[in-house]
Amino acid sequence: MLAAQFAAVFIALYVAHSVGDHWVQTSCQSADKGKPGWAGRLAGARHVATLTATKLALLLPAAALLGLNLSVLGLAVGMGVDAVTHWWADRRSTLAWLAKVTGKAEFYSLGTGAHPAHPVTANGGPAAHLGTGAYALDQSFHHLWLLVAALLIATV
Repeated sequence: MLAAQFAAVFIALYVAHSVGDHWVQTSCQSADKGKPGWAGRLAGARHVATLTATKLALLLPAAALLGLNLSVLGLAVGMGVDAVTHWWADRRSTLAWLAKVTGKAEFYSLGTGAHPAHPVTANGGPAAHLGTGAYALDQSFHHLWLLVAALLIATV
């Protein structure tokens, strides 16, 4: 039963993460959360607040409908870990630093003009693409912490 509870929590958090990061996050939050100083910190905090609210808005009804036995402590710890790690990564300079120290700096710059093989058209202009290495590493980092959060929520 614990494995099913974990699976249900993870699925709800994963879907809510995608909705919160792409549909709920405002353009201003997205543009400003990586800025230095308080402007960036506060934009990141606003994003994480709406993201966390989105996750709770999807997780709590799912838990009730499925009869999951979740504790308040588990929810608080799991959602707290998720929120803190999401805010940290979304400051951008922090994730860029992590990519650098783990040997992923070139992949981090993939899809940007900073990458040695940046996407260009035959005319030399910027080519359309579906994302960047920074985005892929960002989402992968968030998914790792969603797993940790789901484990905490399901087991504490």
